Amino acid sequence: MLLDQLLITIILGLIQGLAEWLPISSTAHLRIAENFLGFNATPLFNVFLHIGTLGVVIFYFRHDIKIILTALVRRDFHSEYGRFIPLIIVASIPTGIIGLLYDKFLADNYQTFLIMGITFLIGASLLFFSKFGKESETQISYRKALVMGAAQGAASFPGLSRSGATISSGLLQNVKREMVFKFSFLLSIPAVIGDLGVEAYLERGKLSQGVGVSPVNLLIGLVFTVIAGYFAIMLVKKLVLTKRFHYFAGYIFALGLVLIILALFFGFK
Repeated sequence: MLLDQLLITIILGLIQGLAEWLPISSTAHLRIAENFLGFNATPLFNVFLHIGTLGVVIFYFRHDIKIILTALVRRDFHSEYGRFIPLIIVASIPTGIIGLLYDKFLADNYQTFLIMGITFLIGASLLFFSKFGKESETQISYRKALVMGAAQGAASFPGLSRSGATISSGLLQNVKREMVFKFSFLLSIPAVIGDLGVEAYLERGKLSQGVGVSPVNLLIGLVFTVIAGYFAIMLVKKLVLTKRFHYFAGYIFALGLVLIILALFFGFK
């Protein structure tokens, strides 16, 4: 039993670490894995895994974050990194609004295999068409930031990836790939922190249930989450800069079709 629990924790940790930052939706992949593994993750377990992926992105972009925080202290909003501050604030507004509306009205009913299959198809379309971005813009305007923020908010739906939605929306607006990559991940930091806060608040009555696994297994799962997450960010950067980010569209489209078939013909919920 302990071995089974350890294997499940490692598998879920790897899925969380990889799928949170690859454009394939961690929420949907965890939901699918839990269904077939017969494991119901507790809210506290999910919180711990998200803390792991948050730590990874902060560590990966630690130098950029340091420069941005220095610019904030100096009230410098016009330098290259200082401009990120108001842009992230503006983009976080639609992210927060859409995310809160989803959690309040849709979260309980929109995590079925059928819904995830449909959103996977939408995500695949975004990824595929992102390859046609012209990269004619070197800066992100407030309008473009709002669009990327709204895309990140829409990624509350399982099956629509946070990185896939924000990076694709940036590329479709013809922003340079390196700028899109960096802004997308920096924008994800307040969003993930917000997600953790909202989840902790909404599930506050269930957090006392514990994590559902032993502390040792949880620690091992976190280690795998961190390692996989760091690898995933490096891979995303390489694929974005080499114009191969859209390669994930085929996998997501195929998975979406499989989920729809399982839901319509085999009764998977």
